[in-house]
Amino acid sequence: MIDKLFWGLRAILYAPFFGKMGMPSYMGKPIFVKGINNVFIGKKVRIFPHLRMETQDGGSIVIHDDVVISQNVHLTSAGQLEIGKSALILANVFITNIDHDYTEIGKHVVNQKITVKNTFIGDHCFIGMGAAIMAGTTLGKQCVVGANSVVRGTFPDYSVIVGAPAKIVKKYNPQTQVWEKTEA
Repeated sequence: MIDKLFWGLRAILYAPFFGKMGMPSYMGKPIFVKGINNVFIGKKVRIFPHLRMETQDGGSIVIHDDVVISQNVHLTSAGQLEIGKSALILANVFITNIDHDYTEIGKHVVNQKITVKNTFIGDHCFIGMGAAIMAGTTLGKQCVVGANSVVRGTFPDYSVIVGAPAKIVKKYNPQTQVWEKTEA
């Protein structure tokens, strides 16, 4: 409990440097933020230790209200990266909207061009431990991403997505009000 009090004070001290910092929110330490003025955080956002957030080339990160981000999460953006309200992101997750080109032989990947495709995480999504959400991904409302999944693409509301590469294995059926397995 005392840790969270200090985390709240840290959020208050950092608030003027963010593009927006809604209160009450808190953030554990250490935290690394590059391009802090392009990061917009809503109210009641809980950020646990070892978060790394990076914006470059005018990119932005928008985290809506009531989001929980567990420890060791890495968010990187050179375009628009948005996390919807009441999302839960477990530990060791990577979310990006950047792809590095690798096609030039003999040239370091870091020195090759990047491709930016906006990434959106819907409201009430649950991202399992160790997942990687790749550039250009759109998750609809209340999607569930399994642990260690590698996700790229567009997924509809109320989908359970697992694997590497990730695929939909269940969807919520509003008529039956049951999460149903999908065809293989």
